[in-house]
Amino acid sequence: MTSIEGRVLRIRLNRPKAIHALTSTMCAAMLDALVGAEHNPAIEAVLIDHAEGRGFCAGGDIRMIAASGAGDGVEARAFFRTEYQLNHRLFIFAKPVIAFMDGITMGGGVGISQPARFRVATENTRFAMPETGIGLFPDVGGGWYLSRLPGRIGVFLAVTGHRLDGAEVHALGLATHYLPAVALDDAKGRIAADPGAIAATLDALSVPAPEAAILAHRDDIDRLFASDSVEGIVAALETDGGDWARQQLAVLATKSPQAMKVSLRLVLEGATMPTFEDEMRQEYAVATRVLQRHDFTEGVRALIVDKDNAPRWQPATLDGVSDHVIDQIFAPLPDSDAWSPV
Repeated sequence: MTSIEGRVLRIRLNRPKAIHALTSTMCAAMLDALVGAEHNPAIEAVLIDHAEGRGFCAGGDIRMIAASGAGDGVEARAFFRTEYQLNHRLFIFAKPVIAFMDGITMGGGVGISQPARFRVATENTRFAMPETGIGLFPDVGGGWYLSRLPGRIGVFLAVTGHRLDGAEVHALGLATHYLPAVALDDAKGRIAADPGAIAATLDALSVPAPEAAILAHRDDIDRLFASDSVEGIVAALETDGGDWARQQLAVLATKSPQAMKVSLRLVLEGATMPTFEDEMRQEYAVATRVLQRHDFTEGVRALIVDKDNAPRWQPATLDGVSDHVIDQIFAPLPDSDAWSPV
């Protein structure tokens, strides 16, 4: 839903039964609203939040994407093209954007919140890029955002899909403010009334965030996820032998070997991308290949459709995923098929 409240464009996700997962129609509507607001002098800011329910946005329309990928992939490619155009438009948007990440914020939800100038976390925030568990990768700009986190935290989040709470999101800079959920309506009302004082409003309503648990493992993450290969990360975890390392090995054992290699390369290359547009162009090329490969269809079947949580990855081991295959997945698309911002 989009509406004008005072001098603010309000974008409110309203698909509560799906935890506001994004569809092509939703992405196109948001994109159109942003294009309209960009040159409308009566609109001074954009506010993105969700209607009822326990999450801000759980991601994209995974069932549709998987069904399309199992066929000709046309509908899935169209979804990614529009979604990435939305991500990019938000990234370059000149007027301030405020995203309220109250509740589940995953995948596509990350893509529409991280470009915002103001990103609000609460005690309800559950932030993750869990795509390696379904044979996918942290797209919607994940290669850009994760690669810019301190040390090797971005690598850790990309390959494990680890879930962060609001305090951790704030500590890592993924959120600019930490507010109690009960203060959100007040914040939104004040912003709509005075969009020129967004920073002051959020500062006034912020509270100290609890201790960020992930920081206790910062040294472990930087040391054990230091390798630029997934095999090297696994070897470091095996050599360490500590409880935390064993926990991470158990997590990695459930993930798609192909998806982990794709995700690691995405983060490593994301750090050197000249522009966000370049990042999205590469992610689109990667997405068009991955969505039609076995592991994505199988991951969605195992975790979302049948829910047996027993995906049969192909290849089943890291050494079965050759560098050549990864190179093919990352190859640029022909100009006629490549992603563009408009």
